[in-house]
Amino acid sequence: MTDPGGSSRPQPTRSEATGQPGGSARPGPGVPPGAMFGPGSQFHRFFNDPRWALAMLRATVLEAAHPQVGAALIDNSTFVAHPWRRLRNTLVSLQRMFGTDDHARQREAARLNRLHARLSGTDTRRRRYHAMDPQVRAWVVATLFESSVTMCRLSGQPLDQATMEQLYAEFRAFLAALEDGPGQLPPTLPEFWSYYDHMVAEVLENTEAMRIILYKLFDHIPAPPLLDGLPTVWAAGRALAGPVVSAITVASLPEPFRRRAGLPEVPGARTLMQSTYTAVGLARFLPDEWIRTETLTGLLYLSPDGDDPRAAAFGALRERMKQAGAFVRLVTPLSTPGAPASPAAPRRSAAEFFTEVLDQTGDGYLEWPDLAAMAREISSRLDLDEPQETRLYDAYAAWWRELQAALDADGDGRVSRQEYAAAVPSLAGPALIRVAEVLFDVTDKDGNQVIDEDEYRALFRTGLRRSVAGSAPRYTRSAFVKDFLSFMSGRLRSSPYDPLLTKA
Repeated sequence: MTDPGGSSRPQPTRSEATGQPGGSARPGPGVPPGAMFGPGSQFHRFFNDPRWALAMLRATVLEAAHPQVGAALIDNSTFVAHPWRRLRNTLVSLQRMFGTDDHARQREAARLNRLHARLSGTDTRRRRYHAMDPQVRAWVVATLFESSVTMCRLSGQPLDQATMEQLYAEFRAFLAALEDGPGQLPPTLPEFWSYYDHMVAEVLENTEAMRIILYKLFDHIPAPPLLDGLPTVWAAGRALAGPVVSAITVASLPEPFRRRAGLPEVPGARTLMQSTYTAVGLARFLPDEWIRTETLTGLLYLSPDGDDPRAAAFGALRERMKQAGAFVRLVTPLSTPGAPASPAAPRRSAAEFFTEVLDQTGDGYLEWPDLAAMAREISSRLDLDEPQETRLYDAYAAWWRELQAALDADGDGRVSRQEYAAAVPSLAGPALIRVAEVLFDVTDKDGNQVIDEDEYRALFRTGLRRSVAGSAPRYTRSAFVKDFLSFMSGRLRSSPYDPLLTKA
């Protein structure tokens, strides 16, 4: 097998990468067409492999090293402020794309294309980027394939040629579903390695987004919902795991890129990396239901006060962890200087509301990408089609114009935390009311002017507790709009909107 990144070869021409008949996505030799997606595919097997978590992180770093992807992440992504949300949405999207339901795959491809069509701009060197660029999209898929192959090689179980061919065909089929055509990936595996070598040697850069993922993200990554409220326990674990994960990821990157980007090599990191991949790979011998990706991510998002049957057990576990956290504080205090010792009050200050709710990208400013991230999260949860998705984005865009006109004191096109806190505005203007009304409409799938149990759960991922005695749970338009405005303008905590717009 060719060692990825081991050499630099010319990039395939456009005709080589997309020419017919070799440019069409198809299974490798002996692979039945039905095995391209679903349980019979190689991707399905990898998706529930614990090692794939390491491979996904590595692929994300290689994606972020592409200058266009890196710029798009910095300008538009919530991966810093809401990394767990980003992870969950990525996994859900991959499940839809690689599932057996062709209709669900087409819907998800259309949704991703609408999302990517909205992401464009310029980087710090005034180079333009656009998330719909076919070559950029090909690189994102290439990192997923190559990191899956590398995952197996680093853990001492390299893929045989036939399996690698099938996996490559599956990823090309994934790209074809997005592009409605073969896309920009080379038609054959040997040509892919030449393409990959070229990208590593000539295109990738030491981008800001890549540095954040490698060296800053784990220093500040918030606790997942399951561990929310246990800051000491989370901080202790993060302080230990962060540098190790960073060193393992850097050691797994292609040597030519590590050298050109000036990434440090920690002594013993390669041995640690291979040991970690091997050790994590042993988890595949556990019962399947223990290591299924959706099961593990579901636990991360489990709320102790939710209606999930597992909530009570994990509520008890959280209490034990709080006791452990109290002990850790006595031995090695890790709290932030000046941080309040008492539980958070039901209300937020203006500065807290800005940081926790409005600043979705975590860059310290309120701009259109922050409100677009809210619309994107809601659209993803509700799996909206056109025109409902566009209605929601348009409502948020009108709210952004209202906020900008009222709060942008220095006219720089964005609202700083200081500008927001100084104004202490009431946000319940006409545009925000319109957002609430549109949000109700897109949640009320059957259009009967009340939100029932299933519709509520689709948006908030928990059961509906508002009900009239003797009747099925109901959430009226007026109550929904009132609660939304109370959250957004009254800055109230203890709301179903906290998990939707605030949690990581």
